[in-house]
Amino acid sequence: MRLASGIDAPGLHAARSGLWGAGEQQSPGKDTPSGHWELAGVPVPWDWHYFPDTVPSFPPELGTRVARLSGTAGILGDCHSSGTEIIQRFGAEHICSGCPICYTSADSVFQIAAHEPSFGLDRLLTLCRDIAPMVHEMKVGRVIARPFVGTPRDGFIRTTNRRDFAIKPPDPVLTNWVQDAGRHVYALGKIGDIFSMQGIDTLHKGTDAALMRHLSDLVDTARDGSLTFVNFVEFDSLYGHRRDVAGYARALEWFDHELGHILPRLRPDDIFVLTADHGNDPTWAGTDHTRERVPVLIAGQGKGMVGQVAFADVAASVADHLNVPSLGPGESFFWSECLASAPVGQPMHSTHTRFTWPLLTIVAIAVHRDTPSETTFLQPSISFNSPANRIPPNPALA
Repeated sequence: MRLASGIDAPGLHAARSGLWGAGEQQSPGKDTPSGHWELAGVPVPWDWHYFPDTVPSFPPELGTRVARLSGTAGILGDCHSSGTEIIQRFGAEHICSGCPICYTSADSVFQIAAHEPSFGLDRLLTLCRDIAPMVHEMKVGRVIARPFVGTPRDGFIRTTNRRDFAIKPPDPVLTNWVQDAGRHVYALGKIGDIFSMQGIDTLHKGTDAALMRHLSDLVDTARDGSLTFVNFVEFDSLYGHRRDVAGYARALEWFDHELGHILPRLRPDDIFVLTADHGNDPTWAGTDHTRERVPVLIAGQGKGMVGQVAFADVAASVADHLNVPSLGPGESFFWSECLASAPVGQPMHSTHTRFTWPLLTIVAIAVHRDTPSETTFLQPSISFNSPANRIPPNPALA
């Protein structure tokens, strides 16, 4: 915490057993693609397009195109909104009219919500897939399918069948580097959507609890020389955006407990990296992501401070550990000279940066280095949702 913000947190005095640092993002956004791409070695080279916070929010041709593709008389919403709020507001009208609910947020996204039983999940996914090229040409990062169920009387809830149709990264990313070197890449959670399946061999999706089970299994079963990249989204979707502090705290306790079963099972040369793509402070005003420094916590590679590092340094360090070429701008922090004392509490030169406690959309990265004498497994790079989060070391790792 002191490294990221210059602020001390009372009571955090556990014996350190890993490496720790604070990551800072180069890209200007605080959204999922920006953070993940840069963590994977490719800073966003353009400015994202954001829809205005007006009614209507979308250009007429976009709404017309959605209506034509869906075979409806029009669209509902056409505004900025929380996803949980807009389905309560328009859910009944959507079921009666069949018109899809289209909305956006402060991020560069175009979201379409539809009732699974009446509209159809496959129809919604096809609609989002078909409209994505038009939206991507506008440099909007993602089209997101937001299916929901329920009734006007009982209320509506979103299902776990969300799907992101993201613009492809402009250059090869970490997953490509590893796959091109002949290694296997496992993706868990939203990683497949975020990277448009670029460089990914095996994909597992599900709830955070299901993803944790997959991750635990991969500690024992992942191939040598492989990379596992995991995103745990519920910290963001269920607690961060909803500003649910108590729920966030319970989720952190659950996650900490689960890590306690995984870390002791790492092989002698495995490494486990926890980091974040952006923040989502449940105590902050509004419902948007927050931008701050992120924690970079590494188990299995000695102990010490790596200092304040760039997001892209995470990808470079993973590539270094796996002995594959690093094609991005980052530098590996797995060098002895990088572990020397670094300036503590150096402020970020940005008016958009704040300090916040670990706020995760947890991303987990796992890597096995295949050499005659050792196998390395790089594990969860937990993405605390916020392009430059300032997060204290996890007592379990530091």
